[in-house]
Amino acid sequence: MIIRRAAAVAAFALLTAVAASAAAARADQAYSVEGRDVFRLGNGDSKSKTVYRGVQRLTVSRSANGATTYVARVEYDKDGDGGRQHQRASFTSTLLPSGQQKDGPSSDPDYLTVLNQPFAVQLDAPTMRDLAHLKRPVPFDFPSPMTAAKLRGTLRRLPDALVGGARAMGIAFEAKGPLHGSLPDRPAMALAGTITMTGTAYYDYATALLVALDATLAIDGNLDDSAHRAPVSIVYVRSIRSAAGQESARLAPSPRRT
Repeated sequence: MIIRRAAAVAAFALLTAVAASAAAARADQAYSVEGRDVFRLGNGDSKSKTVYRGVQRLTVSRSANGATTYVARVEYDKDGDGGRQHQRASFTSTLLPSGQQKDGPSSDPDYLTVLNQPFAVQLDAPTMRDLAHLKRPVPFDFPSPMTAAKLRGTLRRLPDALVGGARAMGIAFEAKGPLHGSLPDRPAMALAGTITMTGTAYYDYATALLVALDATLAIDGNLDDSAHRAPVSIVYVRSIRSAAGQESARLAPSPRRT
């Protein structure tokens, strides 16, 4: 997912497929990834937890016709009720010269690649400048990555931080909306409730690439079935860090410029 500046500073849309600065892209960027899914049904009678841990690589290439292709490949261990599984996933996104973005091919059912997240993998220069001068939270809305339901919330600026020794710009968002229907990983379960997304992302000032991400998607509701109105709680957590030094992705306050 790639993002550029909107017409006005107050109109940032996190999931809009628009142009990034290809000139700022590295050819290769390594990341570590961790995650967990927690599912509860009823009053704690049924509970499951899945934990993910792995590494991934983002490759950025530009063709002769001006198209820029982002490819993320991840290799990870998945620990759940069925034991440990070693798996691979990938996601491809192509930015055409027209500014249109095309996603695919993709095979990322556990939402672990850096391209399959609620934050853009790279910002263009105007967006970086606009975000750097953002003084107060701004409203926005966008479709949920899992259900396409509209979520509404706010985007705000965070203090700069050091990520792997490099100065990075931070942004955060929180949004909420209704949920009616099934989820991709639980197609047989119809739910009615609310979906809430919160997250933070840090972008390297030198490359405008995403270097740290923490995102949480929480669902609270009930089975959408008149015969079974059991409460349901599902939480998806993803954490992705630049792997330039595996202490890597520790965040530290960035010294103020004087």
